[in-house]
Order: sequence, then structure tokens, then C-alpha cells
Amino acid sequence: MQKSQDVLVLLRQIIRAAELHDKQLSRATGLTMPQLMSMQTLHMQGPMTVGALAKEMNLTQATVTSILDRLEKKQLVTRVRSQEDKRKVLVYPTDEALILLESAPATLQDRLVEEFELMRGWEQSMVISSLERIATMLGAHTIDAAPMLDVGALDR
Repeated sequence: MQKSQDVLVLLRQIIRAAELHDKQLSRATGLTMPQLMSMQTLHMQGPMTVGALAKEMNLTQATVTSILDRLEKKQLVTRVRSQEDKRKVLVYPTDEALILLESAPATLQDRLVEEFELMRGWEQSMVISSLERIATMLGAHTIDAAPMLDVGALDR
């Protein structure tokens, strides 16, 4: 019984770390994790269509559209019709967004990726295998999820 309690405590600590980081990020930037990641992706990859951004972020186009609507209200992104193909609308980060990105704290998932990449291959495989097993035990293995540590709805 003790080991199962240890697992539950560790899972709760991970969930709580994501919750606390989400609140810290929101206080520091006024953005949610998905909003920040959308802007980071646009900054790193350059202007792109909503569909391309959704694919890059592994989210649905509807979710990304909702995220961009909120960012547009905050004047952090603009949508501009492509000059080359008038059927396409490209999303650009604004100057205000770029300033905000410079001061934004590192994300929890950036930290995880950085530490995970430092692990040996066999250690990475063991972590993945353990997490896959836990996801299956919880019936979560069939849930579609984006590669981001966040709590709550992604398009809020």
C-alpha cells in the first residue's frame, strides 16, 4: 500500500507543480501557457496560418483559433491576408508580443525537456514506459493531449 501512496503523492506533486507554474506564468505575463506557446511558436517559426500553427503545436484548429482570438484582443497577434495567396491568412506576433516574450519566464515544460534531454537513452525509455503504464492504468492513454504541461482548458 505504501508504494501506491508514493505514486499518488508524486502524481499530485506533478499536477500541483503545473498548477503553481500556470499561476506564476499568468501573474508574470497575463497569459496562459497555450497563449505563450502560441506566441513563442510564431516568433520562432515566423508568420503562419492558423492550420499550420495548430499542426505545429499539436492542437486542433478550433482550439488555436480560440487562443488567437484572445491574443488578438490583447493586441499580441495580428492576422493579415497573404499577399502571395489571398485565400490564406497569416498570423503575426505584434511588437508588444515580442517585448513580452523577452521578459517571460521559462516554462515548466522547457525545464522538463532540458532535463529530460540530459538523461541517458535508457533512462528516457524507462520514464516513458512508466508514464505510459500510468496513463493506461488511469484510462488516460486514449485522451488526445498536446505536448504541454498545463491545467485546465487549453483555449481559455
